[in-house]
Amino acid sequence: MRLGLSTYTFPWNFGIKDFLPTQPWTYNELLNYAAEKQISNLQFGDNYPLHHLSPESLARLQQLAGDKRIQIEVGTRRLETDHILRYLRIARQLQSPFLRVVIDDAGFHPDVETVIGTIRKLLPAFERAGVCLALENHDRFKAATFEHIIRETDPALVGICLDTANSLGAAEGIAEVLPVLLPHTVNLHVKDFTIDRVAHRMGFTIRGAAAGEGVLDIPWLLQECSKQPKCKTATLEIWMNKENTIAETIARELRWVEQSISYLTKYIL
Repeated sequence: MRLGLSTYTFPWNFGIKDFLPTQPWTYNELLNYAAEKQISNLQFGDNYPLHHLSPESLARLQQLAGDKRIQIEVGTRRLETDHILRYLRIARQLQSPFLRVVIDDAGFHPDVETVIGTIRKLLPAFERAGVCLALENHDRFKAATFEHIIRETDPALVGICLDTANSLGAAEGIAEVLPVLLPHTVNLHVKDFTIDRVAHRMGFTIRGAAAGEGVLDIPWLLQECSKQPKCKTATLEIWMNKENTIAETIARELRWVEQSISYLTKYIL
């Protein structure tokens, strides 16, 4: 496997809703950072929607990535036919091996049969493009449901983008999710976190952590993933609470990223 970065490695530097840096990152900063760290895979998530870029900007991104020998991986959210076909064209242009998709979006939560039906309609286009549809295990559905969706569509064309924290929202930990979804995983999202009981003892708080500082058993996880030929990349994601100011937040995020890369390169290139 190869280590990759993402727009979700730097969510605060790219900007979150009303908490925006004075100069939010663009693909230029991400490409330059990856090249500086000698990291050859970059994933663009829905927090940096590529369909908002002009054709000229997309062409420039393609050129810069090629010049720096960086593999682009394209992602979006909202499993809706026209939207996914639009992103499939972008994935082909940027030579992304898969299109990472979060099924849900604001006000959009299709049931399982609708998801299966939509994917079946999309399969011929993905087959022609030679691109894998990588569904992210994002909160609502349990691992068994994602496996059912894959088996009811096409396991050769539909895979999983396996996030190490998202399934907590479906009351499943990574030890439950991994045996079910790892055989279908084409990309791993390494997102470490802590779980602490609150002061009054009535509940827990889940917070992000720099890689190696949380409860995630990363050496075991990477060892298991390395056994699966489909899983080519492990993408670092950072899940950090904001500080008092934007400047403090983005500075801390960059420190976490540096620390995480230093830790992960002990186990993965």
